[in-house]
Amino acid sequence: MKKFETEQENFWAGEFGNDYIERNKNSELVEYNLNLFSKALGKKNNFANCIEFGSNIGNNIKALKKLYPDLEFHAVEINEEAIEILKEEIPNENIIKNSILNFESDQKWDLVLIKGVLIHINPSMLEKVYKILVKATNKYLLLAEYYSRNPETLDYRGFEEKLYKRDFAGEILDLYPEMILIDYGFAYHRDTRFPLDINWFLLEKS
Repeated sequence: MKKFETEQENFWAGEFGNDYIERNKNSELVEYNLNLFSKALGKKNNFANCIEFGSNIGNNIKALKKLYPDLEFHAVEINEEAIEILKEEIPNENIIKNSILNFESDQKWDLVLIKGVLIHINPSMLEKVYKILVKATNKYLLLAEYYSRNPETLDYRGFEEKLYKRDFAGEILDLYPEMILIDYGFAYHRDTRFPLDINWFLLEKS
């Protein structure tokens, strides 16, 4: 396995990341995500391509395909086992097999998605990731993460320094005035039909 710069990257590229794959082979998650994306994106259809940062096995892409079957998808993924499954959803040449922190491209995508990933990135690297996300955005940036007004570090399945909550969207808005908040919402884990526990924020680049 390739060694990465931060402890968190190596964590997700390795055995724990492999175990995460097994926990998320769940067709119901696709339906839950479909509900989330239909609310977050509304009736917007003025985009032709999408890149997801930290796509894992492609549950989010599967959901987006149901809403936008003609969308061209790209993905950035760090875990090699996840990539093998992801190849069933999008062409291999559209998968960037690397850490987000090592991502480099001058291409821009109409929709940039990151969901449940920023919460696992070393906080010292967040500004670098924000820069990458904004640079990649042509029209919309959709974030879906745990939210906290003030930064918090939480235990994650018995591991320390692997889960963080903060106002990710707010930090991007403060750093990049060209990014405008156009919508936001919350998915609740006690929803009897589509249980998720996440906040989403849709930003538009002006």
